[in-house]
Amino acid sequence: MTFPANWSELGHRLAWLLPVRLDMPLVGALALLAVVSLIVVWSAGGQSADMVVKQALRFGVGFGMMFVAMRIAPGTWRRWTPWFFALCIVLLAAVLVLGEGKGAQRWLDLGVLRFQPSELLKLGLPMMLAWYFHDRVLPPSPQSVLVALILVAVPVGLIYRQPDLGTAVLVAGSGLFVIFLAGISWWWIATIAVLGIGSAAAAWPFLLDYQKARVTQFLNPDADPLGSGWQTMQSQIAVGSGGLTGKGWTDGTQSQLEFLPERHTDFILAVLSEEFGWFGVALLMLLYLFVIARSFWIAANARDTFSRLLGGAIAMTFFIYILVNSAMITGLMPVKGVPLPLISYGGTSAVSLLAAFGILLSIHAHRRV
Repeated sequence: MTFPANWSELGHRLAWLLPVRLDMPLVGALALLAVVSLIVVWSAGGQSADMVVKQALRFGVGFGMMFVAMRIAPGTWRRWTPWFFALCIVLLAAVLVLGEGKGAQRWLDLGVLRFQPSELLKLGLPMMLAWYFHDRVLPPSPQSVLVALILVAVPVGLIYRQPDLGTAVLVAGSGLFVIFLAGISWWWIATIAVLGIGSAAAAWPFLLDYQKARVTQFLNPDADPLGSGWQTMQSQIAVGSGGLTGKGWTDGTQSQLEFLPERHTDFILAVLSEEFGWFGVALLMLLYLFVIARSFWIAANARDTFSRLLGGAIAMTFFIYILVNSAMITGLMPVKGVPLPLISYGGTSAVSLLAAFGILLSIHAHRRV
């Protein structure tokens, strides 16, 4: 390797490293979300420098994955999709045999790497469905919709067996978004909605005890305030006590006195709300809204069907994650193990999301002009 002889040659090499049409507004917004995460994790983790460093390293890996993903053309991603989806299914099957987790089998420990394969399906399933619809006439025929639903059911069933009902529902949603964007009729949408509601009611006897407890505590958290209702009630106290401007960074009583469980992961938005108040949460939601709107704009200007469907599904899945986590911490939905995207402490979710945004950046770089 030779060093550049002058600034002009250095600039030429750096220009080669980046796509010609890099979407700097989206990259800047994602970087700002990472900064917000490090700030809130410092407080939620009890001012632990080790947690902040680990989170920063995970973001480094995630942005590295995003950089690699955006250098690969959408056509190449389309060709790789069936193999990637097959690998995800194999990993999910391996979890049932070799997995580990808190009362469930959700993680694979490879010695040097410990990760949650179900997170990969949040990208792998939309990619597979976008690949399937790419060469077909849209709106899709009933036969095509049935095949797509089977493709959704296979990974969702494996994730549910771990058991991980929350992730299974979100992965199913990411796949159904692609089917919706493919242009199915409202008759199909109504049918799927009715079947979903019916299956949810029929599945109640088969739910595990902790899953039933989450539903019952959602309906009446005051019934067991020191047990199943503890998380929701403490989260609501944290959100409400923040007021308009918050109590100040690292000054939140619910988090610092450890009343709030899982404060650095699933309930990190409650920490942010208590310390930065309504204004802090509003600014974060505006930043999220910009990322979602920009993602939809990229999808709308994509060059082909695969890119449009995948880009739109990534944007809608990102939105649903925000919606579910926000509703969970305010008691509007049952408690689920759903992190706040790019804010909660953790690696697998952040890396998979940033890789997905890398594909969006690739779609932008190869958009119609």
